[in-house]
Amino acid sequence: MSEVITIGLDIAKNVFHAHGADERGAMVFSRKLTGSKLLDFFAGQAPCVVALEACGGAHHWARELQAMGHEVRLIPPAYVKPFVKRNKNDAIDAEAICEAAQRPGMRFVAVKSEEQQAAGLVFRTRDLVVRQRTQLINAIRGHLAEFGWVAPRGTAHMTMLADLLEDEEMASTLPEAARPMFKLMIDLLAELGEQVAVLDREIARRAKEDEAVRRLMTIPGIGPVAATAIIALAPPIETFRKGRDFAAWLGHAPRQHSTGGKQRLDSISKIGERTIRRLLIIGGSSMVRQACRFGAPAGSWLERMLARKPRMLVSVALANKMARMVWALLTKKEDYRAPAAVAA
Repeated sequence: MSEVITIGLDIAKNVFHAHGADERGAMVFSRKLTGSKLLDFFAGQAPCVVALEACGGAHHWARELQAMGHEVRLIPPAYVKPFVKRNKNDAIDAEAICEAAQRPGMRFVAVKSEEQQAAGLVFRTRDLVVRQRTQLINAIRGHLAEFGWVAPRGTAHMTMLADLLEDEEMASTLPEAARPMFKLMIDLLAELGEQVAVLDREIARRAKEDEAVRRLMTIPGIGPVAATAIIALAPPIETFRKGRDFAAWLGHAPRQHSTGGKQRLDSISKIGERTIRRLLIIGGSSMVRQACRFGAPAGSWLERMLARKPRMLVSVALANKMARMVWALLTKKEDYRAPAAVAA
């Protein structure tokens, strides 16, 4: 029997499928496994390359397999799909993962430790609570519009709206049956606001304790939330050869549709870590808004861009520059130094 060199593992919650291949890529076995027998199966295998799709639970199983001496490679699911032959089932998926892992130009995802995943959980939780708060605000505004109340947009106006609903004279214009429901939604909104404040304080506490986070906060437009998110969610900075690679990993690189030697660039690809990308764009937007209000430094890149490009495009371009600054600061272990203005 040929020696197994690579195993493609299709993971799920309860049922798994392993596809083993030798050094020539020929199939050695294709086996269905249950969760309780998965580790026992790999304990009986000689150390080899085990490839998985980078999906839910992949980092946990990668750590378990690494502890057994196997070399684990996590592959983005989009890079596995081209290797799937016709239909789709667990055996075909495992074979596609195994074949993709053997390609010399394949890109892999770094395996995260439990501490890294736990650090990133605070941002996932905050995003969830903020989305729920936004959903509740939209529901309140939508229901009030049915009774002729046109509430202003934004979280900042919700306190004023809650005071109006507490006022008996104003609330009397609403049906009796609707008032308790609005009271319930306002109370839920206040509770979600308190939870967001608690998470923000936790993020600020972590920012003070981490030297790399404090270094990133020296970049204009990057605050505690964005800086801590970058450290918690991004792979080791050594993974990227240059700042452009890190920006492309975030999805800030332009989408290409080039052919026949003619280069065609479109908008940014948005293929990457969307949490960090969104935070950097928010930071860039705040810098652009401040520059439009108070004026950008004379001769600066921002001043020249605002003179000839739309504000949103400049915000995204500035977020791209900030991503490259992040790579440079983490690589060189230096604080941000503002560039000298170029004379017009």
